[in-house]
Amino acid sequence: MSTLANTNVFDYVNVLDKAMDAAWLRNDAISNNISNADTPGYKRQDINFETQLAKALRSSRYKSMDAKVADVKLNRLKPITYTDYSGFSYRIDGNNVDPDTEGVYLAKNQVVYQGLELAVNQEFKNLQAVMK
Repeated sequence: MSTLANTNVFDYVNVLDKAMDAAWLRNDAISNNISNADTPGYKRQDINFETQLAKALRSSRYKSMDAKVADVKLNRLKPITYTDYSGFSYRIDGNNVDPDTEGVYLAKNQVVYQGLELAVNQEFKNLQAVMK
């Protein structure tokens, strides 16, 4: 007898959870960027997750989205921190953080996180509706 945890009902939730983790890490990276906007030589950091997710979903080209999500290897979906525009600088001191741009990135990331949160909540509402 299979349990609910052994079925594919949590595939979307698991992928959304990974995306939320990445958005949380991006929020931390952006906050660090803003905090270090006046630190000489500091280079802005960002998170690479969307590219990995797109690649994971693209690997199952002719399948439905449900099948693509079910095939995603969660252990391979890991947000990677990288230095953005490491050879570029706004100032003579080598820093490449623009606080105004970081504020825009922060607002965008917060909207993304809230959207992911709504999507997870909707998945659980769907499960509740099925179980009734």
